[in-house]
Order: sequence, then structure tokens, then C-alpha cells
Amino acid sequence: MNLLHVNDKPGQYPASYYAATATPLAAFAPVKGQVSADVCIIGAGFTGLSAALHLARAGLDVVVVEAQRVGFGASGRNGGQVGSGQRLEQDALEKMAGQDAARKLWDMAEDAKALVRKLAAEMSLPFHAGVAHACYSDAEVAHARAYAEKLSRVYGYDQIEPLPDGLIGSAAFKGGDLDRGAGHLHPLNFAIGLAKAAVKAGARIYERSEVHHIQHNLRTEVLTAHGRVSCNHVILAGNGYLSGLDRKVAARVMPINNFILATEPLGERAAGILAQNVAVADSKFVVNYWRLSDDKRLLFGGGESYGYKFPDIVKTVRKPMLAVYPQLADAKIDYAWGGTLAITMNRMPCFMRTHPRVFSASGYSGHGVAIATLAGKLMAEAVRGQAGGFDVLATLPQPRFPGGTALRWPLLVAAMTWYGMRDKLGV
Repeated sequence: MNLLHVNDKPGQYPASYYAATATPLAAFAPVKGQVSADVCIIGAGFTGLSAALHLARAGLDVVVVEAQRVGFGASGRNGGQVGSGQRLEQDALEKMAGQDAARKLWDMAEDAKALVRKLAAEMSLPFHAGVAHACYSDAEVAHARAYAEKLSRVYGYDQIEPLPDGLIGSAAFKGGDLDRGAGHLHPLNFAIGLAKAAVKAGARIYERSEVHHIQHNLRTEVLTAHGRVSCNHVILAGNGYLSGLDRKVAARVMPINNFILATEPLGERAAGILAQNVAVADSKFVVNYWRLSDDKRLLFGGGESYGYKFPDIVKTVRKPMLAVYPQLADAKIDYAWGGTLAITMNRMPCFMRTHPRVFSASGYSGHGVAIATLAGKLMAEAVRGQAGGFDVLATLPQPRFPGGTALRWPLLVAAMTWYGMRDKLGV
């Protein structure tokens, strides 16, 4: 199944700010004929590349097959925010899995941030500290303060402070907080850096090699249009682009689209948008998020769609951008792009063994830069027989989407329309 969007060109990155400023990476050849490896990884985003790097550094023979280019999907198109914790707050995780499991999940999320920082430092990629949470109501501000206090008291996390006055140059917010332990980076360059490190460690990467079938015999065979990879283990790392390759995952993980604009360089005006080089996410259910680029553009993300057709991206994102920053009404939009991520019913990532030889992690629900990078490491460990970390996430409840693959999109659209109305009403 071809999962390209109408404005995607085969084998080329979408025209985004990230692609325009990416570190050069020569294309890898497609798979041709028979290839053999210990492990075949399907997907060259954060998950797959992290898994490849950690497996190769452990001495295993690793092949990565990618339908398009390294970082072509969500890994090269996202907001670049490296947030703290899991996608759900700790209160919800305590109710879902108990206090002990919630503690493990918090510690793993801290490990995920540390891993991203470590890998970014290895590739000399700037990591900018600080992610702000911007609240529209006094009740949301109170909740944020109470949650920060709990994280400090129960989990020993003391990196969150009240939102500094004047940090966000907008009258739209009542307050919020600033997490100094979180941060942001250039996501496509992070993916490219992971690929270069994985190849240096001995991994082989094949691009333009869409997998259409997996079959299990004495060894597992991963089949593409022009070749096949024979291996002992498979790691599924396609996330929103996995499609129907594994029905067990597809029943629990749904692709959705999100969009980002990049303005022209704002020059001196940038200081009136964000007074510090931090990223921001607001408190809406359909989250808006933004940050300044190194050349002082506003990168503003928001809006969602379903299926593999994009709406008018500028129209979709410019409206919420101007609701936050009406002073940018005259700012030129230089780039507009979208990408496919994946969500789950409970917004926690879906970790599964779909076959004794197959590990899968996906459905990061907008919290994937750190967690996906950790997921690759955890699956690399699981392949090597050290599955403790993988199993913590694999044992979380992961319900199927109602309606099956045929009805899940219309049902989700109805639900998201309802939540979008609540956002507009301030409920």
C-alpha cells in the first residue's frame, strides 16, 4: 500500500523548514536480491534508527529497510519537542497501572530525555533546554501548579517553575509553567545523525524499499518489491506508516496528520514572540505548539486531519497561530508542511510482541521524540534477551479502536469534532 500524501514525492523529503536546513545525507540504495541479517528493522525513523544503533553497537548484524528516506515520516516533520514524562500525566498512570508501574514509567521517560541529550551531544546537534505549558484558564493554571508540586514531592522532579512573566508575547494565556528539564531540537537532523551513527557502528540501511509482506519459516523473510531480507528477528518501527503490515498493531494504532508553518525570519520581532529559546505547547485538547528556529522564524504547529489527504495547511494552521500572535498577521509564511503520526486509544505507546520473532513499538500520540528513541533502545535490548524495559510498556492495557479499521476514522473524526468544540468554547 502506497502511504504517500498527495504532496509527497517518492524518495524526496517534503518541502519543509527542516528539509531546507538539514545536514546532507546521501541516499541509500534500495534492497535488491537476497540480504541476510540477524535483525531486520522496518522503518528509519527515531524508533528504527535508535534500535539499529544500539543493536549494531552490541555487535549484531542489522539491516534497516525504509519505504522512502531516513526520517521521512513523523521523525523528520514534527515539532522537535522533547517533553518530560509519558503522554499521560502520572495521576492517570497511577490509576491505570498502579503506583509502582507509574514510577517505572516516569523513570523510563527521564531515561528517554537523557538518551536524546546524550545522542544529540554525540552528533554535535544543539539541544535547547526548556518547554513551557501555556494555560488559557485559571483552573488550568491551578492544575498545572498542583501537578508540578506532586512531581516534586512524589517523583523528585524539581525542574518545573511558574511561567515567567513576559516569556510568551501573547495575551491569550492566564499563565502556565516552564519545564527546564525538557527541551527541543531539529528533528530531521536528529534522525540523520542517528542514521550516520548506526551506519558507522555497522548497520546497513536501505531506502526506497517498502515492505509488502513478512513471512515466517525457519527464518523470517521481509519482502520488498525487488528484494528480501532473511533474519532471526524483526522490529516494526513504521508507526503511522505501518499500514496493514501487521493487523494486531493496526487495530490499536491509528495514523493521523498534524501540520506546521514556518514564518519568514522575524529578526528583532522574535524577542516579542518568545523572550527565551524555549518551546511551548498550549492546553487545548488538539494541541498548538511552537518555538523559534535558530534563524528566528516562528515554527507553529496545530490542526489535525485523518486519512492520507492534507487540507490547506496554511489556512488550517495560520488561524490558531494568529489567535495566539495576532501581531504576526503581516508575517510571510515561507514553509507549510504536514506529517503522519500515530495515536492509540489511551494515548500510551503500543508495545507488542506480534510473533515470537517480531517486536513492535508505535502510537506515541504526539510525544514521540524522546519515547520513540527510547523504544528503539528497549526493543534492541529485548532482541538480545533483556526485555524488562520493553515488558513494562507491553503490559499496559492497549484497547482496540472501536469499529475496526473501516469505522475507526469516522468515529475518531466525530470525537475530535466534539473536543474541538470544547476547545473553542473554553470548556
